[in-house]
Amino acid sequence: MQPLFISGIGTGIGKTFVSAVLTEILQADYWKPVQAGIEEGTDKQTVRSLISNTQTIIHPEIYLLKLPASPHIAARQENIRISTGRIADAFDAMKTDRPMIVEGAGGLMVPLNESEFVIDLVKKMNAKLILVSRNYLGSINHSLLTAEICRNRGVQVAGWVFNDQFMDYESEIVSWTGFPALFSIPFLKNISRESVSGEASIHGDKIRSLFLESPAHPGE
Repeated sequence: MQPLFISGIGTGIGKTFVSAVLTEILQADYWKPVQAGIEEGTDKQTVRSLISNTQTIIHPEIYLLKLPASPHIAARQENIRISTGRIADAFDAMKTDRPMIVEGAGGLMVPLNESEFVIDLVKKMNAKLILVSRNYLGSINHSLLTAEICRNRGVQVAGWVFNDQFMDYESEIVSWTGFPALFSIPFLKNISRESVSGEASIHGDKIRSLFLESPAHPGE
């Protein structure tokens, strides 16, 4: 099954929360192949703490790097070179008929090594891309630039998830980019298992109809 790759317009825009919501809706497996920064916990641990279903398998990282920095810099600190081929091979080895949520590091043009970026990994994995846009001053520009690189590189974009709602311009980003809106998440003071469950309940029917051949409801 073609994986759903979660990326976005930058760092700190809610990819992990969105990944948890999608994992919960689809009862998908979850994987973050490159984790840079572990002192405050990993995104894998966060997703595990946020989901309620018992079907999800959370896969270990291929690269677990100590420094909270761009992955190519964090890897360099440990005398490691990140290989997109190694990541793609690992995915092929674990691939099943189950849906898979793959969370990227930062945005699409985050370097993984001296010549490859997150967007190259998306292509190598033949993934459908879900873009997270957090609404803040300047996010229109960042969203449109992200969409432009996707078009230029021929990436298959499933749509936008909008987060935070700074002002009402989501429909304009959809119109300008041609990528559909999947759903929107309001500003949430507290991120919790309950908030993930709540968002999954609100958006579940639509997302299952888009990404599952035979939509499955929780408990079935």
